[in-house]
Amino acid sequence: MQNLDATVWQKHFYWVDVPLEVVHLTDEYWNNVVSYIIDEYRYGRTLNPDVLCAFVDAVSGMEFNFIASGHYATVVHPNSGNKDEPSTLRLSKDMVKDQTYFLSHLSQSQLKGLIFPLGCLQKEEVRGLAKMFGLPNRGRKDSQGICFLGKIKFSEFVARHIGEKEGVMLEAETGDFLGNHRGFWFYTIGQRQGLRLSGGPWYVVEKDVENNVVFVSRNYFSVDKRRHLFRVGSLRWFSGSPPTQITQLQCKVRHGPGFYCCDLTIEVDGDGHESGVVKISEDDEGLAAGQFAAFYQGSTCIGSGVILESWDDQGFLVCAKALEIAKMKDKSKKAREASED
Repeated sequence: MQNLDATVWQKHFYWVDVPLEVVHLTDEYWNNVVSYIIDEYRYGRTLNPDVLCAFVDAVSGMEFNFIASGHYATVVHPNSGNKDEPSTLRLSKDMVKDQTYFLSHLSQSQLKGLIFPLGCLQKEEVRGLAKMFGLPNRGRKDSQGICFLGKIKFSEFVARHIGEKEGVMLEAETGDFLGNHRGFWFYTIGQRQGLRLSGGPWYVVEKDVENNVVFVSRNYFSVDKRRHLFRVGSLRWFSGSPPTQITQLQCKVRHGPGFYCCDLTIEVDGDGHESGVVKISEDDEGLAAGQFAAFYQGSTCIGSGVILESWDDQGFLVCAKALEIAKMKDKSKKAREASED
């Protein structure tokens, strides 16, 4: 908790005459969230840190009946006579601010211990109530960015904990060399800012982790850059098992009010590992390995998985052709240099 937040919350608790106990979770947060984020970026995967918040587990051993969180979501618990029934996570009233996407990878035991008082309110209604009651943060702006960074730029954080390794930027369509970069982990799919390339705008469309190559294109929104098939792993379902209805589901691949209709096919490999192939109703140019895909049946969030890869109808992985072109050009260049020697 940053000093400013601590001061605000002290005023809140004083105002409602409730004792405040500050629990320091710095070590837990670093071990369970920040270190995981560093590893994921090191392997070239993009993720949403908010999904991974370990607060619920950290305080689960304390004597509380429920944890009340300010997320915009709704949870429905079974009545006292059916405690063995699962709790369900549902969309909030405010579809723009809805945060079920960030909560979609919680376990059933975590969900059972949560309540979301803001789920039945619009954001503007919450601000109106804060103003009416004269709460200390009534005029405070919405928080932005990743909470653990504070005022540190994300690029500085990555450089400090992962370092730098020079690689090349290639044009996705041709394999042409465009420039060098500091390391693929500094870039995310869809990124436009900070590429320092002329003749743009350029967008990051793929990363080759093995060869430390970043692929960019001026045609990010063109049809051939879009995908509507992707694979998800690390599946987690609030009911404990995959849905019986695997067609006509809905899914989100990022935070926001937008949904895709989708079909889900569950596959199990020889080692018993479960994954799913998802076909969404519309093409999406921003699918990135490491992001979560949250699944819904109507207003109920039923679970989620981690995006592993995406492809088009022909099974063409983004930029595979461009990498082969670049390798052939590199081989040709080396052959010419050898012949000249």
